[in-house]
Formats: sequence, structure tokens, C-alpha cells
Amino acid sequence: MNSVATIRDHLADYLKTNHMTLNQFSEISGINSGTLSGTLNGLRTIGMQQLDRLTAGMGLTEGYFYELYIHECFVHTSPDWRRLGPFLYRCAELGKVDYMEEAVNLIMDNLSYAPLLFELAEQLYREGKLEAAKPLYVCVAEGEKMQHSERLALSQYRLFTIGLSKDQMSNLALATQFEFFVDRLDEPYQLDGLNDLMNVYASLRRWDKVRSLADQLKLKAMIHYELKKKVNVAEDNPKKQIIFYVLYAYLMLGEACFYYEEYGEALQYVSLYTDYSWINDPSEAETVVIRQFEEWAEGNRYLYELMSGKTEVIQSYMNYISERKNEIFPALCAIVNAANRYDMNISSILEKYQSYFMYQDQSSRIGKISEQYTNDQYGTLLVGLGTYYLKHQDYNRGFELILNGLDFANKIKNKDSILECIKIFEEFRCFAVEEAKLRYKKMIREV
Repeated sequence: MNSVATIRDHLADYLKTNHMTLNQFSEISGINSGTLSGTLNGLRTIGMQQLDRLTAGMGLTEGYFYELYIHECFVHTSPDWRRLGPFLYRCAELGKVDYMEEAVNLIMDNLSYAPLLFELAEQLYREGKLEAAKPLYVCVAEGEKMQHSERLALSQYRLFTIGLSKDQMSNLALATQFEFFVDRLDEPYQLDGLNDLMNVYASLRRWDKVRSLADQLKLKAMIHYELKKKVNVAEDNPKKQIIFYVLYAYLMLGEACFYYEEYGEALQYVSLYTDYSWINDPSEAETVVIRQFEEWAEGNRYLYELMSGKTEVIQSYMNYISERKNEIFPALCAIVNAANRYDMNISSILEKYQSYFMYQDQSSRIGKISEQYTNDQYGTLLVGLGTYYLKHQDYNRGFELILNGLDFANKIKNKDSILECIKIFEEFRCFAVEEAKLRYKKMIREV
């Protein structure tokens, strides 16, 4: 962009350089000649549709004048939502989030804009324009941080879900911040918020947090279910069936027991999420949820028994996963762990399911499994596989998997997995070839 001061000056310079009349440019751009005349004379403000047509008529790229537009319409004059709202939405469509941030920073101190910004942010969120919605939620959250509004809590929830990534250190910071606001959410968001927060803490192996959140989720979901049953409330439902949150809370309490090696208690929780006596006349959608938890219960019984030392159940476990593709990955994680603990030979199993050593998104009949939880499980699988092969003297394959695990753990900033990989590599270092040692040395520098 050259040194011409305003958009109006750019237009005048373009007409002069190209020896073009207003009528000629009107035909090219689709802007009324009277409107163009008023714009050139400073009698009319420039709207977003007019700005985009003007830019296209001059043969410039979309958004070419947006930086100037910010200064002319929002810096040197009081921002008007009739211009600011369309500007923000158009920036969202073009992916020009930096201009959105610049514009909303100019109005952060004006609380009267909070409802309008929040409404637009929600629209963008529903449309899947998550990165574009983010600066709007930030503005609302910052502007209302001293308030106790629903907008504040919901903005923090949106920022939490939008910000989740493979970076576990970043996810921990997001979870810590959002946890302060989760109780301020209205139904149905509170059930979803607790559920999402619990999944993130599970991926971070913060099982103390998981237990606390699961207890809260179970209590609130049961209350919600009883109230809905009595009043027959149909509106404002959470993402999933209410019974899902109750059963999932029991499942996660069982998972916490499993990771604390409390296998007897874990099996007791299995019986709780297969008890549906409290569910009155389940609907078709609720029946789908019930069937999924029955399936998970069968797999988890095998898992908990296997990890408690009942290695004879492994064949039944294999029969179970052979008919359930979605259960193969978590089962492999468990079987490898058990094999390393109880010195089992599972080479034939690993050969059969070798394709599952590659990272894949996980899902069930009722939705996608948390990406963060899958990431942690995959990192654990790589470490477990590497350990298994090293113990069985397949050093080339073992070190490759351990180093792949270290690389993956470093990418997602999983401190626990990084330390596990280092511990195993150092334990078997004397069997490593020079190439593996050099790769390990390079990775440690990056860590």
C-alpha cells in the first residue's frame, strides 16, 4: 500500500491515474455513482459492502483496505456497531483474525459492546469459525472479569474448548483457568463443561482432579435427570443424553481407581455403570448410550482383571476386541502394559494388530473420544511397546519405538512420557546402536 492517507484518497488517485469517471467506476464496482460522489466528498461513511466492492473494482485483493478502515472508522471516530459488526464478520470470513483483534482491542473498556460481541462470537462459534470467535470471547471475558455474568463463564468455556491442542502444558493452563468458572455455567453447559474438563485432566493423568470432577458431574447430572423427569423439560439440553453424564462419571471414577491400581474398586464402578434400574422407560437415544456402556463395561472387566494378575482372561479379551474395531486401540494399550508387568509373551497379538501402532483418532457409537486423552494413550502405547521389544531383545524395534515415543511426547509436551522414555532408554542403553544413540542425543537437546 502506498502513502496515500485515506481510502477516499486511494479511490481519487485510482480514478485520476486510470482516467476514469465516477460513472465508469460505478459500472465496474456496482456502487451507485451518487454514493461514490458522496464518499469522495466526505459526505458518506464507507460501509463494508461498499468497501469490498470498491476494493474489487480497483483490482485489489480482498481486505486490502481493512487496516485503513480500522483507523478511519474505529480509531479516529467513535466505533459504531453498524460498521464494526459487519467488519468483524467479514474479517472472520476471510480469516483475518489479526484485524479482528486490533478492532476489538479498541472497545475493550466499553462494557456496552459486550452483549453484541458475545452474540457475534456465538454465531461464529456455531458456524465453526473458532479462531475468529476467540478474540471476541477474550474481549467479553476481559471486559466482564469483575462481573458474575453468564456471558463471562460461557466465554471462558468457549476459550477453553477452542484453545485445547496437543500441547499438554498449554492444556493444563487452560484447564486450571476454566475450572474457576465451570460452576458459574448455567445448565446445560455445566454438564458439558465438567465432562470436557474431566477429560483434559484425565489426559494429564491428574486423577485426583478426575475423581473430584466425576463426583460433581454425577451429582449434578442425577439432579438434572430427576428434575427433567418431573417437569418434562425439553429445551436447553446438553450435548448428550443426561444419563450419559451419570454413567460416564462412574466410568471415570473406575478409570481413576485403575490408574491407582485399585482394581477391586474399579470393578465395583463397572457394576454401577451397568445398573440402569434408575432409568425410566429409556428412549431410543438413551438405549444407544446404555448399549455403549455395556460394551465398555465388558472390555473394562477384562482389563481390570488382567491388570490385577488374572492373565488367563487375555484370550477372552482378544475375542472381545476381535468384533469391536473401536476397542482395539485401548485394549492394546492395556495388554502391552500387562505383558510388561507379568512377563507375558504377546508377540502374536502384536503382529496381528501392528497397523494400530500408528496414531488414529478414536471414536465410539456415541461420539469421538477426546483427542487429548487419545494422545496420552498413544504416547503410553509407544513406550509400552518399546519396553516390550527391548525386554524380548528385539533391540532395533524397541529403540525405534522408544525414540518415536520420546519424539511424540516432546511434541505434545507430556512430561511424564518424556521421563518414561528417558528412563527406559538409559536402562537399555548398552544395547543401542550408534545411530539410535545419536538420534536420542539430538532429541534430548530438543527436550
